[in-house]
Amino acid sequence: TFASEIGKAYGRTTYLSTTFRRVPPGTEGAVSLEGTLAGVGGSLILAGYGVGSGLMPPAAALPTVLAAWIANNVESIIGATAQGKQGLGWLTNEVVNFINTLVGAAAAIGLCLLTGAV
Repeated sequence: TFASEIGKAYGRTTYLSTTFRRVPPGTEGAVSLEGTLAGVGGSLILAGYGVGSGLMPPAAALPTVLAAWIANNVESIIGATAQGKQGLGWLTNEVVNFINTLVGAAAAIGLCLLTGAV
């Protein structure tokens, strides 16, 4: 949400995540520097909250931020390649968000296990 909302509102130059071709802001699958930085900032805030509140150990912060970045990019790729395409009407924003959450959770678990953070 950080990345998409900030990117739509403040993204100066947006590119399609699959081709890096310039596209108008708001295009499904578009990314911008401003949106990407906002997404990383949001993941840093949430990882900091997780560590500060004792929900996760400090060693899990970096894997969590990386997992959020991976999930954010997967969401952009889904938007660019499948969302809104004919025959895929079921692939709504809510479904994409659910997939994005699964990808982020799986990446966080995998990265934390791989790095020994948990």
